[in-house]
Amino acid sequence: MSSTAPAPPRPPMAPPRSPMAAPRSFLWARRIFLTLLTGFVLLPVYVMVSSSLKPLQDVSGTFRWLPSGLTIRPYIDIWSTVPLADYFVNSVIVAGAATVCSVVIAVFAAYAVSRYRFRGKRVFTVTVLSTQMFPGILFLLPLFLIYVNIGNATGIALFGSRGGLILTYLTFSLPFSIWMLIGYFDSVPRDLDEAALVDGCGPLGALFRVVVPAAIPGIVAVAVYAFMTAWGEVLFASVMTNDTTRTLAVGLQGYATQTEVYWNQVMAASLVVSVPVVAGFLLLQRYLVAGLTAGAVK
Repeated sequence: MSSTAPAPPRPPMAPPRSPMAAPRSFLWARRIFLTLLTGFVLLPVYVMVSSSLKPLQDVSGTFRWLPSGLTIRPYIDIWSTVPLADYFVNSVIVAGAATVCSVVIAVFAAYAVSRYRFRGKRVFTVTVLSTQMFPGILFLLPLFLIYVNIGNATGIALFGSRGGLILTYLTFSLPFSIWMLIGYFDSVPRDLDEAALVDGCGPLGALFRVVVPAAIPGIVAVAVYAFMTAWGEVLFASVMTNDTTRTLAVGLQGYATQTEVYWNQVMAASLVVSVPVVAGFLLLQRYLVAGLTAGAVK
């Protein structure tokens, strides 16, 4: 009786491509484009990191992609070459205060525009949004004159102080923050407010107990925007501050003297300055994306 060998198993068949799937040429083109874009973005970061770990004579000479020697001395010298710690404290205070004030004022203003009807509502929203059309340099001289005249008339030192710089940054971040939160509050159902009012909450209780928790992504997006605007601003900080209130964005100029530029320390200080912003962005990225896209589709 003869026995027949079992047939070898057939290899699994590849699932059929969906007719709506993108062609393979498009997928490969997208991969190549994203690879080139990633290299274009990471190349300056590599130059900055490698230059911050080189001695000054290596950075001042011909650039080498592979450093001959590495040192952490620039990260130690940045704190003594200029008072970087004082600049860091000033930036944290100014950016933090501007962020808190911008968020608090924007929440109340956006809630009033989103939930109530009043005369001049449309004019207010259009005016708030139209302020973003003008470049900031147009406000430099008027704000300078206003601060100086207020100081001469009342003795309140706004020019050269942290408080004056905080007010300056509010003029930039507050209009966009209000406009962004109006769109986000509009996407929060009004039934939540009505349910809170039925349960005995007043308007402020409905705002803080119902609307604000539902609008956390939008509020976080506003806070990140306000903080980044104040943290890296250079023009107004270079005019409205003095030696004691100078911020990091302006203090980095101290590494350039009349005879020499400490390029390795500039790169090291730039990385140190970028750490808080990058860390905060990575931690709050999902809230930021949700806040920026809220209200786009209803």
